[in-house]
Amino acid sequence: MEKLRFEFTIIPASDGKSNIYAITSIATEDDKVYAVPEELQSVSFHREITKTTAYNKVKNSLKKRYQSRRVWIKMTEELAKAYIDEDGNIQCAEQFLEEIEKDKQQGAAAHPNETNTWEKILEKLVENTQANEQKSLKNIAEKFVIEKFTSKNPNANQWIDIFERECTRFKVTEDEKKIEILRLFMDKSCVDWYSSMIIKLTMDSEWSTWKSKFCESFANKGWNPVTYALLYKYKDGSLLDYAMRKEKLLLDMRKSIDAGTLVDLVAAGLPEFILNKIDRETLKDTVDLFNEVSKYEHMVNKKNFSGKKKDINLNTKGRNEDHKPCKICEKLNKGIRYHPEATCWFKAKEEDKEKKNFIKHVNNSVIEAELNETGQKNE
Repeated sequence: MEKLRFEFTIIPASDGKSNIYAITSIATEDDKVYAVPEELQSVSFHREITKTTAYNKVKNSLKKRYQSRRVWIKMTEELAKAYIDEDGNIQCAEQFLEEIEKDKQQGAAAHPNETNTWEKILEKLVENTQANEQKSLKNIAEKFVIEKFTSKNPNANQWIDIFERECTRFKVTEDEKKIEILRLFMDKSCVDWYSSMIIKLTMDSEWSTWKSKFCESFANKGWNPVTYALLYKYKDGSLLDYAMRKEKLLLDMRKSIDAGTLVDLVAAGLPEFILNKIDRETLKDTVDLFNEVSKYEHMVNKKNFSGKKKDINLNTKGRNEDHKPCKICEKLNKGIRYHPEATCWFKAKEEDKEKKNFIKHVNNSVIEAELNETGQKNE
């Protein structure tokens, strides 16, 4: 036999969710058709077929579940050994295949409309199933206890580990489903990264490959997140907000940090007058520290309020001084003017006038003294 006709079909996998490519029948050149047993239909049992160019074209042609194509493939030496024995019998995996009777073939051919109707029903059912699966994935993702990932996240390795645990918790075990759900947790520029990975790796890639690429792309190898987390200190506002914020920064930096060290690092950023009021020996966990700092919230709030009140008083005092009537303007009958006396224009003018009068008075006194002295000499 120079060639055989293989019927390729997309069928559901054993889990009922994913799809697989299968060979459901094999036909000879003299129109004899042989059925392939269900347990041998997956293309994983037909390695020689998957190496052919015809198989690649079939994969490009079949897109939906239950679609099928019948393709003639020329028998090479390897294919002939796999599907034809020494006596010309059709076989598969060392098993003789059962020939399908012509009556059954003719029966199917006699009712093409009915067959087409069933195919359309099956295709519609598949589309609805896929839509429901997509909807269920979104519902599952909404239950994940994890934040969306951004490029600013300080620890990509830790985030992807949490994502995998959430997938396990909701029984999302298939690689394709994990890759689909990952898209729902990409934010901002990370969406572009996901799109480029779809082009490079496709949805058929293994999850381990996606995970490796994710960690390589977003792993932060610098010291900035570490130094920021360690040096983060309380400035103002709520003590409890500060403590919870620093705890998250430290855990993002290193999840394996022990409870005692975590408490010490969070406490180190508190104001000294608050820190001195807390007994370190009683703190076993950050929850204990949170309870302690909550007791002293009124102290920092009071301090902040006093500072604000002082600033308000100083500002009010300055405004009151600016709004007093200028005494110089009142004295010179220039009307009521509101400005500081030190900057009054009439003050400078008045001072110049007084200086001139003083000089004039001095000059007159000198002249009078000289005249008196001259008169005495004449006498």
